[in-house]
Amino acid sequence: MNYAIATPAIPSLPIIGSDQRFPIRRVFCIGRNYAEHAREMGATVDRAAPMFFCKPADAVVADGADVPYPQATADLHHEVEMVVALGAGGRDLTPDAAAALVWGYAVGLDLTRRDLQAQAKAKGHPWDVAKGFDHSAPVSALRRAGEVAVDGQTALRLSVNGELRQQSTLGEMVHDVPHILAALSTLFELKAGDLVFTGTPAGVAALQRGDRFHAELVGVAELDGHII
Repeated sequence: MNYAIATPAIPSLPIIGSDQRFPIRRVFCIGRNYAEHAREMGATVDRAAPMFFCKPADAVVADGADVPYPQATADLHHEVEMVVALGAGGRDLTPDAAAALVWGYAVGLDLTRRDLQAQAKAKGHPWDVAKGFDHSAPVSALRRAGEVAVDGQTALRLSVNGELRQQSTLGEMVHDVPHILAALSTLFELKAGDLVFTGTPAGVAALQRGDRFHAELVGVAELDGHII
């Protein structure tokens, strides 16, 4: 193929224990998937209708690289989340069929320009500029699903400058992974290479330039980063 401009690089993530990398197709996110977080944001959880949004694939920051503080905000917030990577796809899936799509697990941050999100909410506008900006999705290396047991007791936590900010277990999710993926598959045709952020627990707060963060999906994956 003869392209008119240089071909953009394919975003990808490292794989724990391998020299291969996992190519990223799309990045989906679910909102308000922990009840305590929904309450701290002044929202309610609609169990019948999960809420989704997207980030661009090139927003992913891999390998623990530095994260530039974004432009156009004075209130950057962290949201630690389990991330699942899909090795296959489909549409209109049952939860059982959707569960079989999971290729691996990671831990990531859904960085949010909270002031821009609040402005968008007040005007009834989409959240795109608050969620889908450059470098807004730091993600750890992936752990293959067959190498680890992930269940409701698996802990998720985030520390900033050595201080614990967020902590929960996956059992606190309103919608579990099979039901998240099944619901997504009624809206999009899922495919291999998709990443899905599965929601954040309570405790979201601001990040500043110079902050260092450490995120863990305990026993599965870890992510370190630096806001510059």
